[in-house]
Amino acid sequence: MSAELIDGNALSKKIRTEVSERAAALAARGRKPGLAVILVGDNPASQVYVRNKVKACEDAGVHSVLEKYDASLSEAELLARIDALNRDPGIHGILVQLPLPKHIDDHKVIEAIAPAKDVDGFHVASAGALMVGETGFKACTPYGCMKMLESIGLKSLRGKHAVVIGRSNIVGKPMAMMLLQADATVTVCHSGTADLGHHTRQADVIVAAVGRRKVLTADMVKPGAVVIDVGMNRDEAGKLCGDVDFDGVKEVAGWITPVPGGVGPMTITMLLVNTLESAERAAG
Repeated sequence: MSAELIDGNALSKKIRTEVSERAAALAARGRKPGLAVILVGDNPASQVYVRNKVKACEDAGVHSVLEKYDASLSEAELLARIDALNRDPGIHGILVQLPLPKHIDDHKVIEAIAPAKDVDGFHVASAGALMVGETGFKACTPYGCMKMLESIGLKSLRGKHAVVIGRSNIVGKPMAMMLLQADATVTVCHSGTADLGHHTRQADVIVAAVGRRKVLTADMVKPGAVVIDVGMNRDEAGKLCGDVDFDGVKEVAGWITPVPGGVGPMTITMLLVNTLESAERAAG
């Protein structure tokens, strides 16, 4: 029997409707949520991501400001612009699209964003808040993954074993932390982990976030497991695909996310949720 699909498009649409209603309520009080998006350089993928984020804001009733700069923009100029946005009461979230040109320190830029406006959830203060269970912003992609698990009845993972394949600060580590907060037993691996299948075959939940095709195959999955595919790759024909061998794994797993139409739309949706929550906190 084929796995049930976790439809990111459908879940995203439901959550965005809720965001729109809450944004309208804030706007009626004269507090329209505002997101500033900064793009430095002309990376084609970044341009697509930014365009999708701005459109999502428009559709949800969130005010967005898109600032585009040449790749020659200095680090000092970018930091000065972030400082100005930190002090702008009409902006509740600041997103600097990564990657940045090589002469700009990504970490320094992220840390320059006020924690109260770090709607991407990358600031060290956000990570620290997540670690100790305090109020902060969750990184958007892992946050979206957790919402997908909740949508199939797995809000609590007590007694479940989860494996995260991928150790990046953007997805892997915050994903592991959120799974721990849901009471799962968590193992963090990467594509080079010895006998990766030994770990994944014990997992009730597998999150693949490596950025490499077919890192997870059917023989590596326990029957009935939930598989969340965060990967975004291209196959030989140029077709979008994930990290999971979807055709094989769907015949073993109980639930699986497709690519496209799975985690991708949820990432942008959780950015909207974080921006809205920032505006609600500011409104009191």
